[in-house]
Amino acid sequence: MSFLPVILLAAAAFALAALMLRLPRAGWALFGAALLFGLAGYALQGSPGYAGAPKAAAREARDVGVALVDARRELYGPLPPSRFVTVSDAFARRGQFSDAAGILRKSLEENPRDAEAWLALANALVENAEGQLTPAATYAFSRAEQQAPANPGPGFFLGIALINSGRPAEARQLWSDMLARAPADAPWREGLKERLDRLDVLIARMGTQ
Repeated sequence: MSFLPVILLAAAAFALAALMLRLPRAGWALFGAALLFGLAGYALQGSPGYAGAPKAAAREARDVGVALVDARRELYGPLPPSRFVTVSDAFARRGQFSDAAGILRKSLEENPRDAEAWLALANALVENAEGQLTPAATYAFSRAEQQAPANPGPGFFLGIALINSGRPAEARQLWSDMLARAPADAPWREGLKERLDRLDVLIARMGTQ
């Protein structure tokens, strides 16, 4: 087997983004560069002559990416996201969070008021740092909240990042404040309350250890 199928797949991905998803010309260079970097990495490390052997870590990253994208879209629906966010979501669903973040940075240079893009960037940065809340991700979360203060997405995902970073007490305070400010008929209120109750159980167990 040669590298030809991989090259053809990359070309097809570029055509999909440029033509079907209508990626603006300003983003063609960035998207093409991401594909080229992927091909370069495959050329250096790939073994097209051997049968595929998927790794557990890669599968886990893809599962996390799919879950993050789907959960975020539920909070920002029903309007579709921007074209850049759509393209970055495709990378995130494959667990390629660094590539997703690169595309989102370009998107936010053109439209810094895109709240969903800021949140998608925050999630991508957290996952690219193996679940840790970095200063760059914290900034992206804050920008997402500034642009859409009524949307629970930034606070919800920031709480998860805090928990994964070993700061459950801060996550509890954040979610408690969100519930206190939430309208009584907010559709996401019950789900957040359930997660807060589970977090209380986790914190109590940690206190007894």
